[in-house]
Amino acid sequence: MGTPEKPGELRKLFKEYGIEDKIDWIPIKSLYQINLPGGKNQSIPANRKEAERVLGESFPKEKENILRYFETVYQFHNQTNAFMVMQAKSTGEPSEFKKLLVKSVFAKKFPVLAKYAMCSTQVVLNEFFEDRELQLCLSAYWCFMGMPPERFPFSILARCTAIYIEDQPYYLRGGSQVISQALADKVREKGGMVSYNCGAKEILVKNKKAYGVIDDKGVEYTCDDIISGISPIDTYFKLIKKEEVPKSAKEYLAAYTVGISALTCFIGLDCTPEEIGYTDSFNLTYANLDCNEGFQKAYTLLPETDPLINTCYTVDDPKVSPKGTSVISAGTLKFGKAWMELSPEEYHKTKYEAGSIIIDRLEKMYPGLRSHIEEIEVATPLTHIRYLHHPEGAIYGFEQDLKSSVFFFPREDQIDNLTFANGWGNICGLGPNYMYGAQVADRILNRESK
Repeated sequence: MGTPEKPGELRKLFKEYGIEDKIDWIPIKSLYQINLPGGKNQSIPANRKEAERVLGESFPKEKENILRYFETVYQFHNQTNAFMVMQAKSTGEPSEFKKLLVKSVFAKKFPVLAKYAMCSTQVVLNEFFEDRELQLCLSAYWCFMGMPPERFPFSILARCTAIYIEDQPYYLRGGSQVISQALADKVREKGGMVSYNCGAKEILVKNKKAYGVIDDKGVEYTCDDIISGISPIDTYFKLIKKEEVPKSAKEYLAAYTVGISALTCFIGLDCTPEEIGYTDSFNLTYANLDCNEGFQKAYTLLPETDPLINTCYTVDDPKVSPKGTSVISAGTLKFGKAWMELSPEEYHKTKYEAGSIIIDRLEKMYPGLRSHIEEIEVATPLTHIRYLHHPEGAIYGFEQDLKSSVFFFPREDQIDNLTFANGWGNICGLGPNYMYGAQVADRILNRESK
């Protein structure tokens, strides 16, 4: 978001849409807190100099490495931005010239980007640090993509780190639905139409061109362009007649694997965060120092030792819930397949056993939490399937590892006039996908204006 005085890209976009002032943005004081296996806690301030200072105090033997690391992260971020600008300016040039330009100039002009663009987070962390606890403290954003550090692209970690520090993290009072509502209101204001409780039953395709949609009430709409907000898997193979789906669609998507889902407890407490020792709104807890090994638990059902993610935005905004209360979300990343194989009886038992394990783990960090619970709901990968209709309950689209993200997102459309704007073809998260949606819209409008 950035600040009103120094707006980030998302704030600029929302201002362009006329919805910036329709949303209450609550600044968050710290990036996150890491709870390490031995009981040590490390909070990372949302300020570069402060982050370098507190980490240097906690890990004095790595102080110079910490400074070098943050400098590398920022250089990577800045060079990525500069390269993207250069790419944008090169539009229309012959492809052979582009190849020559990149080959001859890229490594000299963007040395940090060239060195680390195709590296995993673990490779880079190993280069800079020996302390495993420090590595965990700096790699927290792996969970945002659902990939362990050995498979998580450093390019995403570096960008997340620099952007969150410079543009600051924010909480939306009322949750992300507030943005959706503001956009819907603006669409209507401009003469557009928004329909609710109205799913798509079929996408109409003829001669490899999409030309309309039939909704689940049987109403047919014709149009020049269709933008799907669901997975390419369901779009191509559930909404389009089999004979109209090109062979290329199946071949193209075969290289991508459905990503991870989640197991989450939504908890309402009858106390303030301070009463149980909650100090940071975003927390990541590790049961062991090997995050890559811990990630393997995501393929199992119960969360005894999985990395645990919990948030309490009441810390930064007491108005999130009624006075004297708190709202917590706590859970871990889980793949959907193991949950999909349970019988209904097994599912009910396992769901609440898993929720109880999460509460027990939270109780160790925040004594008294269990006794303050007024309401709790447990969501599993099956819950995400029910509400999102995503394959296997995926919350991050396809797996976003080195081979299928950043430079390799599945963005090639297989049917004319049908494209996508979501986390299945882009880096995940609200901000990135609002901006990607704007890019898709601009591309369509520019094509139609010619």
